[in-house]
Amino acid sequence: MTVLPRIFSGVVVAAALAMSASVAFAADVSKEQEQANLKAVLAFYEKGLNQKDADGAIAYIGDRYIQHNPTAEDGVAGFRKFISFLKDKFPASHSEIKRSFVDGNHVILHVFAKREASDRGRAIIDIFRLENGKIVEHWDVAQPVPETAANTNTMF
Repeated sequence: MTVLPRIFSGVVVAAALAMSASVAFAADVSKEQEQANLKAVLAFYEKGLNQKDADGAIAYIGDRYIQHNPTAEDGVAGFRKFISFLKDKFPASHSEIKRSFVDGNHVILHVFAKREASDRGRAIIDIFRLENGKIVEHWDVAQPVPETAANTNTMF
């Protein structure tokens, strides 16, 4: 056996082990808990991002809230600050959830967000991690919807 097949074989084994560990972790969460996690994130999103009701949304946040968006602060105070920003600067903003995915204690949303009716909007992927049914961690990535595209596919 040459070095390359051994390295490739090792990579395949490592990937298989990582995937099985991920599946085992997700399998520890019941389907009922997954659905409760999804329901909590959807309610959090509607209350916070669309209704701009920080208090209503905070009911779905755990004892800590770790924020991975570099422009947002950690914790409930950071979330309140973000909702206040939306209320003040973009009161008509709205986010439409196009797809949702659940994997154990993670909920992923594919979102079409518009801050103003006249803007083209942004495609957003939001990832939430929950503990005991409460949101404790958040990641997101966003991409502006362009005026023209190199293909005829939509972002949604």
